[in-house]
Amino acid sequence: MDILHLVDRLENIVHESRTIPLSRKLLLDEDRLIDIIDQMRVSIPDVVKHAQKVTAERDRQLAQAQEEADRIRQLAKTESREILEKDQITKGARIRAEQIMEEAEKQATRTRVEADNYVLDKFGRMEHQLLSVIQQVRNGVQMLREPEGPADAPEAEESA
Repeated sequence: MDILHLVDRLENIVHESRTIPLSRKLLLDEDRLIDIIDQMRVSIPDVVKHAQKVTAERDRQLAQAQEEADRIRQLAKTESREILEKDQITKGARIRAEQIMEEAEKQATRTRVEADNYVLDKFGRMEHQLLSVIQQVRNGVQMLREPEGPADAPEAEESA
């Protein structure tokens, strides 16, 4: 039987009871009261058991929800850390790539300057050698064009 119904019956007994004249005291039917109290004693353990079951179930669900919330929170922290680490790794890689590119550009510039200097040096030496060869060719041509060159001298001695 429902405990609230039994409480209502007790209240009805109190309201239906007669008062002792010139006092606030009531004349109550003891048998009816004892009967309802016995029914309450029987009902209360069921109600308490039911309330304990409901409370235990609620506590279990709360604990389960808390565990799930903790697991989700931990998972979110882990994922957040991983994303942050990946982002930091990416930033670090990007910075390192920029450093490598700058160093490569500097090295390429140094190599070009060295190559240009090497080529200029080689061209300068070739120019000097070519000018020397040209001078020798000019000297040879001039000697062949001179009227009294060494080739003319033996002919002059023969005619004399």
